[in-house]
Amino acid sequence: MDKMFKVAVIEGDGIGPEILAATMLVLEKAINKYSLNVEFIHVEAGDSAVKKYGEAIPESSWSVIKSCDAILKGPVGESAGDVVVKIRRGLDLYANIRPAKTFPGVKALKPGTDLVIVRENTEDVYIRAEHMIADGVSIALRLVTKKASERIARKAFELASKRRRKVTVVHKANVLTLTDGLFKRVAYEVGREFPNIEIDEMYIDAAVMDLVRKPERFDVIVTTNLYGDILSDLAAYVTGSIGLAASANMGDEKAMFEPIHGAAFDIAGKGVANPTAMMLSAAWMLKWLGERGGGKRYIEAGEAVEKSIESVLSEGKILTPDLGGSANTMSFAEAVAMRI
Repeated sequence: MDKMFKVAVIEGDGIGPEILAATMLVLEKAINKYSLNVEFIHVEAGDSAVKKYGEAIPESSWSVIKSCDAILKGPVGESAGDVVVKIRRGLDLYANIRPAKTFPGVKALKPGTDLVIVRENTEDVYIRAEHMIADGVSIALRLVTKKASERIARKAFELASKRRRKVTVVHKANVLTLTDGLFKRVAYEVGREFPNIEIDEMYIDAAVMDLVRKPERFDVIVTTNLYGDILSDLAAYVTGSIGLAASANMGDEKAMFEPIHGAAFDIAGKGVANPTAMMLSAAWMLKWLGERGGGKRYIEAGEAVEKSIESVLSEGKILTPDLGGSANTMSFAEAVAMRI
């Protein structure tokens, strides 16, 4: 009998329940068509869990999350830091991989953009070691280690070997000489293991400018946690909408898949949110499950979801308002599901 995969599902806050419902519609079609064995277990986490239990991830949810093969997570509101940092660090999901690619039929700032940001996911100021040391004086500690820098650099070079064979190390080592200096040095050390891959570097401020001016110069960007967070949101804007941007948080054993955008409380409940990023994240999850032992059917199912999304976007008839259309969230999902 085929392996049964367990997926913890966090619907999130704001538009989270809406885009998750749309995504589940598409997932169910793909799972049925390709005869996949996936059990979805819904867990409480986020703002609603804080109100109900006093913590963003109650122990009952955490025990389920730890037992599952993967996590499919919607956007979380004010408690986002408590949710994502706990999961990323608790499960050692050290690689945050965020593609930025334009789609046919979508008006983009820079058509033809196709790059990937590989962001270290467990260190930097996101360890949340902040302290108030005096009235009106606060500090935040920044953690950068050789081990974490080495493994994220290796992930970037491995990814680049399957793409256009170029890695750009983004840092600010001219100012942060110890922390960013360590990250840069280790990245170059790892790069020597991949002689067929070009490596260059940019300061974060220059990288931000070039990401907008000439994104075609980038293939794979590797960087620290905070810089990667900022760069990936900007990259999504360059491709047309943050509603298109999927991401994966990967460790050696488990992974979490989520859209990079937030909970968008201003449009929650209106049925106009773009579910594309959530759907692409789910498609990525299916392919990852295939690579983790599910086999060819899972990979084909994930690819079918991606192709169906691209088909709807390229036709340009059923688009959500952020892409210049008037379709609602579920009608977009129904159009995608019909094409699988």
